Amino acid sequence: MTYSIIIPNYNGKHLLAKNLPKVLAECSRTRATCNEIIIVDDASEDGSADWVEGYCQGTDSLPARVIVLENTRNLGFSSTVNKGVLRATGDIVVLLNTDTRPEKGYLSAAFPRFHNESLFGVGFMDKSIEHDHVVYRGRGIGWWERGMFIHRRGAVDQPDTSWISGGSCAIRRSMFLELKGFNEIYNPFYWEDIDLSYRALRAGYSLWFESGSVVVHEHEEGSIQTKYSSRDITRIAYRNQFMFIWRNATFMQFLKHLMWLPYHAMRAGLRGDVLFFTGYVDAVVRLMTYR
Repeated sequence: MTYSIIIPNYNGKHLLAKNLPKVLAECSRTRATCNEIIIVDDASEDGSADWVEGYCQGTDSLPARVIVLENTRNLGFSSTVNKGVLRATGDIVVLLNTDTRPEKGYLSAAFPRFHNESLFGVGFMDKSIEHDHVVYRGRGIGWWERGMFIHRRGAVDQPDTSWISGGSCAIRRSMFLELKGFNEIYNPFYWEDIDLSYRALRAGYSLWFESGSVVVHEHEEGSIQTKYSSRDITRIAYRNQFMFIWRNATFMQFLKHLMWLPYHAMRAGLRGDVLFFTGYVDAVVRLMTYR
């Protein structure tokens, strides 16, 4: 079994300086062969690509070749990861965000799961640093309720999961390509990993949450938190939730969604949640205009 590591980056030079050495160090700890580490730079303005090339030139005996791909303009998470997976040559693609650093032996527990030929991907245990606290994430639960698809953080003591996080997971590359990867309509971020996982399960593949594969995720230092306001993040999350529903609901689920939509709109209005409505309008416009 071979694998490739894909790291999407936007203005994350300081994060790459902190986390890339740890990613490289872990390449030699697994029995599988790391074909390459592909850093896809999403039109950064902080010299990230130049820093990576300089760092690699100054480092002796890299455990795997490091490839830097550069977008000519800022595209978003889905497009950036898809570009890296297309370039990859490994059987498995390991997706890591720039604000994520692996703990020792993080792949040792994940890779044996791929002996199950129907396994699409493995989600990692995410030690999320949030306001000086550690929250354990990585396992998700999702269900249809009152015409909406609801998702929550699940307890991390079970292996079943409704989705695997696009920032800390391992996926069988052939299946990723078969399902055409992350849907780029969700750019710049959010819901693309839930959507891909949902489509994988619907195609008959399985997912696994591996609590023994641990990464530390410093969310507050990532590009989403630094580039976008909290209002923009919430609006985009609403927009992409609506698009997920409209693209993935069965006929009966979509009818229930239409029936319950006035109820959700009323509740949003009562709590003064303007972003619910702007997210809805953005979703309609996005679906009508996206090419």
